[in-house]
Amino acid sequence: MSQQNFWDNQDAAKKIVTKLSALKAVLDPFIATEKKITDVIELFDVAAGENDLQILSEMEKDLALLEKSCAQIELTGLLSGPDDMKNCFFSIHAGAGGTESCDWVSMLLRMYTRFFQQNKFGYEELDMTPGEEAGLRSVTLKVSGPFAFGKLSCESGVHRMVRISPFDANKRRHTTFAAVDVMPEYDDDIDIEIDEKDLRMDFYRAGGAGGQHVNKTSSAVRITHFPTGIVTQCQNDRSQHRNKAEAMKMLKGKLYMLEQQKRDSELAKLYGNKGEIAWGNQIRSYVFQPYQLVKDHRTDFQTGNINAVMDGDIEDFIDSYLQYRAEKKHKK
Repeated sequence: MSQQNFWDNQDAAKKIVTKLSALKAVLDPFIATEKKITDVIELFDVAAGENDLQILSEMEKDLALLEKSCAQIELTGLLSGPDDMKNCFFSIHAGAGGTESCDWVSMLLRMYTRFFQQNKFGYEELDMTPGEEAGLRSVTLKVSGPFAFGKLSCESGVHRMVRISPFDANKRRHTTFAAVDVMPEYDDDIDIEIDEKDLRMDFYRAGGAGGQHVNKTSSAVRITHFPTGIVTQCQNDRSQHRNKAEAMKMLKGKLYMLEQQKRDSELAKLYGNKGEIAWGNQIRSYVFQPYQLVKDHRTDFQTGNINAVMDGDIEDFIDSYLQYRAEKKHKK
């Protein structure tokens, strides 16, 4: 980065800066905690030598903070997969439940974007399909930041909601579902070949509210890969060329992961294993009525503070799943 011509190639430079940020996210907390430990040891030696009980008592707070820092470093160490540091494509799709499930997608989108903000993840909308009456049928985001894929891969699966539906005039309790799909962002040079004959490209006018290019030019792109049935689409940019490039990038990533699945059963658990977006496949339940409870069915971690969860406080769910996944892998 200190070279004079570093920024001559903007794309290459940005990749190096992103890699540096990811590495600093690992090293900086470790270095800072190591320094704090040294300071606490020195302070303890002085306080013990002078028999200063007040300082020794105050040091309990420092030790509690150090314990928390060490625990967080240990959790970061669990994000050691080959793709965990990467940015990712993050999608939410409505399942069984009609209008209620579309509203659930909107609620989950709000929850996750707040989580992104809390973790200083950047995100941009690539594609959004509104529901017929309310909410969203589906949404795809590109999420950027250290360990974006590693953390968000813990959220991949079916999410179930139970509440008294505001769309039901009889105020009955409804159960609805939505699926979260997470895929790492691979570089353009990944080793994957695509035959143009296997593709169908559809160009259409971008939907949604606002934007000068919306509904004026056919800038949105949908790509269908016939052999696998995979469909990717992007309508974020007013440039058809850039939308096509982003959709192709998503397609290459998905095909690459499918190839990896054939060789690595662990990756198969990270992608495409959600099953039907309905009963019996949920990884987590969010119950609003008749009581309030959010429970992860993989780890049994749960909380009654559903409002905090819907405001993006899902770090404990992610941490518990990381520990669960590591223990499960160790047993094998």
